[in-house]
Amino acid sequence: MANASGFFTTPSVPSLRRKVQPSLAIFGSGFRSPEGFSRRVVFCSSVEKQAGASSSTESRAPRLVSKGCKLVGCGSAVPSLNISNDELSKIVDTNDEWISVRTGIRNRRVISGKESLTLLAAEAAKKALEMAQVDADDVDLILMCTSTPDDLFGGAPQVQKALGCKKNPLSYDITAACSGFVLGLVSAACHIRGGGFKNVLVIGADALSRFVDWSDRGTCILFGDAAGAVLVQASDIEEDFLLGFDVHSDGDGSRHLNATFKGNETDSELGSNGSVLDFPPRRSSFSCVQMNGKEVFRFACRSVPQSIENSLANAGIPASSIDWLLLHQANQRILDAVSSRLDIPSEQVISNLANYGNTSAASIPLALDESVRSGKVKPGHTIAAAGFGAGLTWGSAILRWG
Repeated sequence: MANASGFFTTPSVPSLRRKVQPSLAIFGSGFRSPEGFSRRVVFCSSVEKQAGASSSTESRAPRLVSKGCKLVGCGSAVPSLNISNDELSKIVDTNDEWISVRTGIRNRRVISGKESLTLLAAEAAKKALEMAQVDADDVDLILMCTSTPDDLFGGAPQVQKALGCKKNPLSYDITAACSGFVLGLVSAACHIRGGGFKNVLVIGADALSRFVDWSDRGTCILFGDAAGAVLVQASDIEEDFLLGFDVHSDGDGSRHLNATFKGNETDSELGSNGSVLDFPPRRSSFSCVQMNGKEVFRFACRSVPQSIENSLANAGIPASSIDWLLLHQANQRILDAVSSRLDIPSEQVISNLANYGNTSAASIPLALDESVRSGKVKPGHTIAAAGFGAGLTWGSAILRWG
């Protein structure tokens, strides 16, 4: 079992309680040993040999094989339509300087024409598979992290179809807004370590342009559409990529950031026979994104540094070991505030916010893919990643690339 802070525990075995001693302490999701960070196991038990104990007794002792997982490929895709701040100023009262000073954003991509979120997600996933040199038929799980699927019932199965997976691997959505991709990585690791999966595609994809009020300059300037993906593959424990994590949610904070269900606008009225006049229900929808920017800013600057510090503690490594800080690309001022709190130099902060804006669950894998392909992020580099957003949800993970 794993708790929100990345600590894994195993159920006790009553009949072996006096015989089984844990050979290694379990810290965070990195499972480091007391001797040091480099020795990590998933679960490992040793059995004390007792005088007079038979070999058959020893053979019945549980021996849980350690297993790790690693990041072996990444990819991304963005829509063809680019909307600059200057173009946006033609439909809403704003300008390039006003937007860029407050957010760091200068451009964003928006789905148009025959494009769809499913196609973007499939394109990103194909690139990740190509980098990993893994065939689509070898994928045995697809996690689609999105809050804006093309289908109300989920987008992952459609991505599976677009990839041409012939073995019908399990595919399902994870809905956690801008924190979705981090939760997807943690979920993938759990599926591999505890479920025996070998190749897991984790896709972050969102099209928030569909739920933006383009007359509201407080929100429409922020969001764009994109998709990013990574392939997480089973490996030896020495190659494990997820060193520690920390995840949370707070439903009370949803009042600060939401896109709520909109039911019938008229009140129900009863007929003379007691029936409801507005039945059957009228067609309903969701509201546009509603956000209290100041409260969300305070939430991110308060919660994200603490979460990363928790993940570092779980991984058993100091902040000085971080090669790159990779945050959800929401606002440049948030990136600056978090890096300052953690004493991470600005040159170690990954940011592509100026080109794409806030792409929700896609922002972390999109920025990661660009950094890997440009040669900035190299095999063996340690990355502190964190997502935060609607729900409210937030989470962080200490990752090792390659």
